[in-house]
Amino acid sequence: MTNNIIKKASDNMRVLAVSMVEKAKSGHPGGPMGGMDFINVLYSEFLKFNPEDMGWNNRDRFFLDAGHLSSMMYAQLSMFGKYSMEDLQNFRQWESPTPGHPELDVNRGIENSSGPLGQGSAMALGAAITERFLSSRFGEWMAHKTYCYITDGGMQEEISQGVARIAGHLGLSNLIMFYDSNDIQLSHKVDETMTEDVAKKFEAFGWNVITTDGHDIEKLRESLKEANLQKEKPTLIIGKTIMGKGAVDENGNSFEGKTETHGMPLSKGGASYEKTVVNLGGDAENPFVIFDDVKEYYEEVIKIKIEEVNVKKEKQDAWELENKELAQKLEMFYHARPNIDFEKIEQGENIATRSASKNVLSYFGENIENMIVMSADLSNSDKTDGFLKKTKAFEKNDFSGSFLQVGVSELTMAGIMNGMALHGGVIPACGTFFAFSDFMKPQIRLACLMGLQTIYIWTHDAFRVGEDGPTHQPIEQEAQIRLMEKMANLNGNRSMLVLRPADANETTVAWKMAIENANTPTALILSRQNINDLPSETESRFNDALNAQKGAYKVKSIAGKPDVVLVANGSEVSTLIDVAKIIFEKGYTAQVVSAISEGLFREQSIEYQEEVIPKEVPVFGLTAGLPVTLQGLVGSNGFVKGMERFGASAPYKILDEKFGFTPEQVSIEVLDFLKNK
Repeated sequence: MTNNIIKKASDNMRVLAVSMVEKAKSGHPGGPMGGMDFINVLYSEFLKFNPEDMGWNNRDRFFLDAGHLSSMMYAQLSMFGKYSMEDLQNFRQWESPTPGHPELDVNRGIENSSGPLGQGSAMALGAAITERFLSSRFGEWMAHKTYCYITDGGMQEEISQGVARIAGHLGLSNLIMFYDSNDIQLSHKVDETMTEDVAKKFEAFGWNVITTDGHDIEKLRESLKEANLQKEKPTLIIGKTIMGKGAVDENGNSFEGKTETHGMPLSKGGASYEKTVVNLGGDAENPFVIFDDVKEYYEEVIKIKIEEVNVKKEKQDAWELENKELAQKLEMFYHARPNIDFEKIEQGENIATRSASKNVLSYFGENIENMIVMSADLSNSDKTDGFLKKTKAFEKNDFSGSFLQVGVSELTMAGIMNGMALHGGVIPACGTFFAFSDFMKPQIRLACLMGLQTIYIWTHDAFRVGEDGPTHQPIEQEAQIRLMEKMANLNGNRSMLVLRPADANETTVAWKMAIENANTPTALILSRQNINDLPSETESRFNDALNAQKGAYKVKSIAGKPDVVLVANGSEVSTLIDVAKIIFEKGYTAQVVSAISEGLFREQSIEYQEEVIPKEVPVFGLTAGLPVTLQGLVGSNGFVKGMERFGASAPYKILDEKFGFTPEQVSIEVLDFLKNK
């Protein structure tokens, strides 16, 4: 009986999935039809969650990598009452809760935004690591599984190799990945692109691999049981499935296994939508219904899941009574910001901002217990080793530390961070060279979309990397990443906070801003070379630097109206301090502004903005990146000196001279700018 009703429920959801696509006149019906048996077995029998509280912290996590299978998810979650039939009928429509690719909505059961293939697997890995991190501190009573659903396309994306390597290396037995292997992709068959032995590849990475019939309910059940019993390795279940399972043509002949069912409604691809619905047990005139016996079955499933959750909650309640301090700490991990006195962090004089960041991270290593830091094999150079020296790196069966060595794998690292943030309970940060942020852009974009607190530590911020040459010298990267400050995320907030601090104290404040920014990603762009500390206009340079929290502020003020406003961020601010001295000797006064974040600055009052950068005063900007980086701040009548070419290999002081970035050279350009006004 159980297998029969599960099969019927799968077909019921197939009807809903293909009907969503058909009504929307766009979408992907074939994949959901093929994957529905696995999803159905997983959700009804294995996935532990609370249908009455989908955000319950100790739930199993499910990360869909293949976002084009969204109709599969909506159909499945409708069985738990998370989507109405009206919601399904509005698939892919304006302001519908059922977009074409799933968008983060934990209350409805959507754990991650997905669409760009391969990234869901990295998020799952991040969540699995986080679960081990938390369980090692609070006990195995809170242990849970992380599941991921990946397809042929996701397997082809290179990020899946990074995920396989790291998960296998760490022996993450709490990670279970289902590979929907149906031999069909959007424009051709898989064998035209991929002939590798996926099973052997994952076995070589240290995974437990199970190959099974993706439509056989009993075999799927046994595969999931085996995966859940695994104690030493992550598990890959290779489910051999049929694209468009149950599809037929006008003559009632099978239309399964066709490329045409992948990316268009059945009626457009050559199948018969109406006869397919009938073949699956539905009514083509009224397809958006849950069959009575399927509804009854899922009502029982919901009862069982609530009972399971209650048992686990009882264990949690008992633990909390016996461990009150730990229970308070766990609550803080999930719901509070660390209470840090940033003024206590000691900084050296005239140091590189990466070194200043190291000092902050060293302090965090002893004062933020739920922070996880990682580096792409650069910890001694991006200075995340300041944190590492206060803890230790994760190892197989030992997650008592707080540092993850990901190896040379920036894309995977950024995806892992997203998964950690989605899981909750931790603050993830990662380090690499700024030039290599290019590897991370897809994951950064998703973090912006979802509004995640992920922190990027990007060092070696300009052509002053020097002898390493233009491959390692970021020029266009700052302009690219600051575009995210000009975009709103799906919650209507500025999608990212990008901070390039001008000295050690600004670096401390930048970290303060990053830790307190719980709703978006934050980027810290840091120098390799030493930077002169900015002068203080008060008794405390740290208190001065707190003004960076407004995005831009005056580091050198002028009584009355200045002749020019000099604007920069990062290394170039100290250069402008020297420029102001030089042009003062020529009879000109200058107000110097440190603009750590234009996006944040534009959120301040108009009065404050005009106080910092007066409209009636000429504005000169200096940046080691593309001039457009500061164009929004200087305005159409201002001028920006920047880099309009790639860098070169030479000591950085030589490059400063050759590219015209010494105070003496810049002052000449400022004076020419003023003379032409």
